[in-house]
Amino acid sequence: MRIVAGCCVGVFCALVVGAVMGTIPSVRVPSRVLERRRVHATWLQQAGVPMSPARFWVGSAAAGFVALLVLVVLSGSVFVAVVPAVAIAMFPRAYFARRRRQRMREVQVAWPDGLRDLVASISAGRSLTQAIASLASTGPQPLRVAFARFPELARMLGTGPALEVVQSELADTTSDRVIEVLLVANERGGAIVRSILEELVDSTTRDLKLEDEIETEGLEMRINARVVVVLPWFVLVALTVRPGPFRDFYRSGGGVVTLLVAAGLSALGVVVLGRLGRENGEQRVFGRAGSP
Repeated sequence: MRIVAGCCVGVFCALVVGAVMGTIPSVRVPSRVLERRRVHATWLQQAGVPMSPARFWVGSAAAGFVALLVLVVLSGSVFVAVVPAVAIAMFPRAYFARRRRQRMREVQVAWPDGLRDLVASISAGRSLTQAIASLASTGPQPLRVAFARFPELARMLGTGPALEVVQSELADTTSDRVIEVLLVANERGGAIVRSILEELVDSTTRDLKLEDEIETEGLEMRINARVVVVLPWFVLVALTVRPGPFRDFYRSGGGVVTLLVAAGLSALGVVVLGRLGRENGEQRVFGRAGSP
């Protein structure tokens, strides 16, 4: 213990001297870690979570720890409480993942109407930049939020860079295709812009219809798979709340072995179900994925 304390004091003194002399060594964070942090931050922004990734994961871990303490008190066994506590810790991730999908889906569904607004604005004599800027005030509500900064960015950076900023914030395959076409239309200009946008409305509508069909077919299976894994553990907690043979068994050596085997099988089931139910979504070509 004295050796550890002496090392800590020595490191502290070295840091203090380094701060005074200006010679503290810089710590290089691996680029992979920085990229992962950026992806998590983008994911939280898309989900509408106003906090950093570190605070989000710390909060989720704290919720799981509190749940673990409560379930241990109720069931009298740490092994019974572990799996439900982990499920509760992962609940914020699942909840905000669903919220993120809903928000991104709202943007995707709004694009056909938004493109029709662009066509109408251009037909009325506006330029493409003015038509896109009008989405922030008169477009569909999800696109109003997405393009809220566009008018200011367009004045500061120009139309092309402003669209690229919006594209990086949305980080969505449908929005990627639309914005890339808008970038091409901005470069081409002239009467071709209207025909490009009209074709884009038709293609985007077809893509969204196909994605709706795929999402509807897989939703029920994903819900059933998660319930099958988690529900038995909450039933087990309910059985061990009161003193009796169930609590006595799962506090014994044989019960602990049973719980360990069950936890391993549950973990294996989660992995298998995750792989089987994984959606091979369209990969972003014009940007990096925004999902951790």
